[in-house]
Amino acid sequence: MIAEHRTLAAGRWVSLTFMEQMANVGGEVERALNWSERGNQDYSRRAFERALELLDLTLDDSRNRSRAKEIARGREALVDFFQGSNQFGSSVSLWRKYYGAFAFAARRDR
Repeated sequence: MIAEHRTLAAGRWVSLTFMEQMANVGGEVERALNWSERGNQDYSRRAFERALELLDLTLDDSRNRSRAKEIARGREALVDFFQGSNQFGSSVSLWRKYYGAFAFAARRDR
């Protein structure tokens, strides 16, 4: 996978709060869901891959060590939803609610 978020990967990601990081992940998840609903699986896959890249950057951020288990489990469920058999029973509305809460919190904290 090629790094799409080069400036973030270069270090800017750690300047964001956890809520901002997760809200950015949610933006990519939202794009993946929207493109999937529109029938463009290529764009959906690309947005999904960018979401995974951001989740990996979030996991690599040492400030998030206490949240690593939740982040990793969410990443696993996201992969299962987009590329697996959806054994966790996730839905489009679940992902929108989950990441929407981070977007709301990130805006509130500004």
